[in-house]
Amino acid sequence: MAAGRIWLDVPFAEKDQAKAAGARWDRAEKRWYAPRPGMTALERWAAAPDVPDLLPGEDRSCGDGLFVDLVPSSCWFTNVRSCVTARDWERLRRMITRRAGRRCEVCGAAEDRAARRWLEAHERWTYQEDTRTQTLRRLICLCSDCHTVTHYGYAQVRGVEAQAFAHLRAVTGMTAAEARAHIAAAFALWQQRSAAVWHLDLGILTHAGITVTPPPEAADRPRAAALGLSAAAGGVTAPWRRAAR
Repeated sequence: MAAGRIWLDVPFAEKDQAKAAGARWDRAEKRWYAPRPGMTALERWAAAPDVPDLLPGEDRSCGDGLFVDLVPSSCWFTNVRSCVTARDWERLRRMITRRAGRRCEVCGAAEDRAARRWLEAHERWTYQEDTRTQTLRRLICLCSDCHTVTHYGYAQVRGVEAQAFAHLRAVTGMTAAEARAHIAAAFALWQQRSAAVWHLDLGILTHAGITVTPPPEAADRPRAAALGLSAAAGGVTAPWRRAAR
């Protein structure tokens, strides 16, 4: 890491404001910094302590490999990004990509702007049936191609199902029949879990000093998400209600 930098925590949505206030971008570290001390216009983005590379209680072996990883509809809007501030999300995202060596932890791909492939953070959850608890177990760095596969229902909405299907097969070595069976099983499990109301456990974040905002009430999540996804699909019926082809 560049010595002497006055680092900043600038959320992506605020990058233009920070740049206008005098912040500079370090291409190697992929992070904004103040070029000199005493720039009061940048104080709002003063860096908080780095998030530890291993979150308390995190299991980095949880959910290895590439698979369709659908979040139950009763858990929509409980993803980490919607439950933490934009600045804390930036701290988490930076830690996740750094510890992964800025490569996808599934396929090994690096970011490629020309190919429109990015590195993104994804949550791995476990679901405790007897207590109806959805627990965050791991944060993983995925390239946008692998991330699209995990959110296969959203890939259908966006019209990129064929690309997601091909990437799933390329990375896992599945035959077409095996991939279709895997997707069908993931949607069946999604339907089963979506019938329950789950309580959220984000302990690995709160124990790392990340402030968590309670998500919307479970009863409000499916309707709000359905409206948003319907708009994204131009009013087309949500494709994940179909059997996987």
